[in-house]
Amino acid sequence: MRIDLHNHTTRCNHAKGSMQSYIERAIELGIDIYGFSEHAPMDFDEHYRLKFDEMMLYTNEVKELQEKYKDDIKILLGYEVDYLKGHLDQRVLTANVDYLIGSVHFLGEWGFDHPDHKDEYKNRDIDQIWQEYFDNIEAMAKSNHFDIVGHLDLIKIFNFMPKKDIRLLAKNALKAIKKSNMVIELNTAGVRKPCKEIYPSPSLLEMAYELNIPITFSSDAHAIGQVGYKYDEASTLAKNIGYRQAVTFNQREKEMITF
Repeated sequence: MRIDLHNHTTRCNHAKGSMQSYIERAIELGIDIYGFSEHAPMDFDEHYRLKFDEMMLYTNEVKELQEKYKDDIKILLGYEVDYLKGHLDQRVLTANVDYLIGSVHFLGEWGFDHPDHKDEYKNRDIDQIWQEYFDNIEAMAKSNHFDIVGHLDLIKIFNFMPKKDIRLLAKNALKAIKKSNMVIELNTAGVRKPCKEIYPSPSLLEMAYELNIPITFSSDAHAIGQVGYKYDEASTLAKNIGYRQAVTFNQREKEMITF
């Protein structure tokens, strides 16, 4: 079975194409389980995410598609939530969804994955940047609010790599992910970025496997042509490391499938 759980809609203001067209493309590609996980509303960086008063509209549109395509594909409802202290909202954290993806896109107010802000990497100690990032991933896992870790090593996006061993920097975060019973996604969006690599790297995925942390698959699509992107590459990577099963969700409960 093929899963693709991390995908966006035009409601985040930086994706293109109707939700129906994403589903029709997923069906064409033979995807069995497809999840919408729009950028959840938050009182920070508000332009690049769903608005609070659109939550019900988003939910209803997913439900309509679930009914329309129920004989062709299983459609799930989720959110990608920015983990940013002081900005988490109970309306999101308690929403009636299949899963929540917890992601770190900001270190303080610095949106480190935005091309317009990448020069900031040159103004800070690179090892400290990476450690702060994984400290945030660790805190996010310990919050116990989320089901999936979004793009585990997103901090590599522009190829500003640390001097220290990445496995040491990420060790405590991975232990927290395991303890919180979260899932790591193989997110192929990294292949479309300057780092040209799936999130997470093979070395971090090996650590996750050793810790018996389960996985799922995501294309992080913001356009129709990105649906199911590089799925076979991600699946092969997972199998080479030893994974044979992946996770899907139903009302925040995990379900294991063979891929």
